[in-house]
Amino acid sequence: MKIAIHDSPNGFHPRWRAYCQEHAIPFKSVNCHASDIIAQLADCDGLMWHHSQGNPRDLIAAKAVLSALEHAGVPVFPDWRTGWHFDDKVAQKYLFEAINAPLVPSWVFLDRQSALDWVEKIDFPKVFKLRGGAGSANVRLVRNREEARRLVRQAFGRGFPNYDAWGSLKERWRRVRLGKASPVEVAKGVARLVHPPAFARVLGRERGYAYFQEFMPDNPSDTRIIVINGKAFGLKRFVREGDFRASGSGDFAYGRDEFDERCVRIAFDVTDRLGASCAAYDFVFDAAKIPLLVEISYGFVKEVYDPCSGYWTPDLTWHPGAFNPQGWMVEALLEQIEHRRGDLRSSAVSASSMQPTPSSS
Repeated sequence: MKIAIHDSPNGFHPRWRAYCQEHAIPFKSVNCHASDIIAQLADCDGLMWHHSQGNPRDLIAAKAVLSALEHAGVPVFPDWRTGWHFDDKVAQKYLFEAINAPLVPSWVFLDRQSALDWVEKIDFPKVFKLRGGAGSANVRLVRNREEARRLVRQAFGRGFPNYDAWGSLKERWRRVRLGKASPVEVAKGVARLVHPPAFARVLGRERGYAYFQEFMPDNPSDTRIIVINGKAFGLKRFVREGDFRASGSGDFAYGRDEFDERCVRIAFDVTDRLGASCAAYDFVFDAAKIPLLVEISYGFVKEVYDPCSGYWTPDLTWHPGAFNPQGWMVEALLEQIEHRRGDLRSSAVSASSMQPTPSSS
């Protein structure tokens, strides 16, 4: 058995390789951006690729390559059920509604007039989002009707850039003031005002839809719960000062007593219904203190979760101590490979048993 791992120094890839080396799991580094990636996998039983919304080549090739391999029966991470909705908040809205998951009330409009008619009937504030973006990028609080009208007109007009250069510059400056980044980051942010990152040029402008969510006040933090192969862990993320957004704030808490375990229970349940191998959920609480889902991802910044103090199993038993979530991903893929091998063996046996028995003369 041999697995292929995309040859990248970023994301989960280094830890996947380290886990395989530590546990004597045969693996091969491959270039998933190459035209001959399918040929590179000829001697492999599965592929692991931590593709990112910030990598322009990943944006073009990742879902196509992974889906093609799944069509051919090759186990991959992330598989389709885990990753088809990645970095697409509109897709996630429909997904959560389809499985009756507890989602923050959300609305999508695909024509200008329907959106404007809705704006005239609602109360404020509301949250306006673009489909993609990590770390609270492309998310804004809409405080009044006129602001909502302006956003709708822009959504169905010239649209929005996928990279908010001014918002990014403000966030970089905030982190410098807190001592969490160097002044070089501000200089980079200024440069981005003129030269947007490559992924934004690939994606172009977002237009032709408007996506709103209900604003949940009085949430000084949100809760991130990640489920991988029957285990869950998480952190609490505190909102920025003078802001309502928690994702990307860099201010975390990890202790078990920080968590409402209803979030953990929901995360396990939704993951089972999705059939996902890895799912990271963001939760907030409504006025009645009921946990509601905001969005889902399969990826996360690995170093942020290293201080986690333990994990839960589906019966909500707490297991204190350090753990290796990237190792769980490798083990999940190995289980898929072994399951596929079992299916192939069963098919071969069934086919053999259906062969006619030669008659004796």
